[in-house]
Amino acid sequence: MARKTIATDQIVKLIVGAGQASPNPPVGPALGSKGVKSMDFCKEFNARTANILPGIPIPTRVTVRPDRSFHFEIRTPTTAYLLLQAAGVKENKGKIKGAMQPGRESVGEVSLKHVYDIAKIKQSELRLSGLSLEGLCKSVISQAQSIGVSIVR
Repeated sequence: MARKTIATDQIVKLIVGAGQASPNPPVGPALGSKGVKSMDFCKEFNARTANILPGIPIPTRVTVRPDRSFHFEIRTPTTAYLLLQAAGVKENKGKIKGAMQPGRESVGEVSLKHVYDIAKIKQSELRLSGLSLEGLCKSVISQAQSIGVSIVR
């Protein structure tokens, strides 16, 4: 006899531009394989991100229930994106990229004030609210070093 498996929630992690969700890849296939209507997600996502500057990559965590309903939480933009924006790195072929050799070359500079501001933005996120601001600043500084952004005092 075959065992019945207990249906559980499935989690899909996406990074979608604010106000630019469409049923095209990557959103459509990722949600379609879970049985969710991607158009419903796109309409709701675009409505929730209408107040954010269009195009900013927003990490989103979609929880798909066994009855094919879903809910999602929107997180703050990635630390790397915020650092590269603060450093003034220009887009190349539609993407903002860090240094190819982070220890040897630098793509830009940010001040400690920028690091503090980015840490404050990240602290507003519910899952990071329990961390100290100093710990978040250290995390932002190490992220900056890993993508080739120099910290200036």
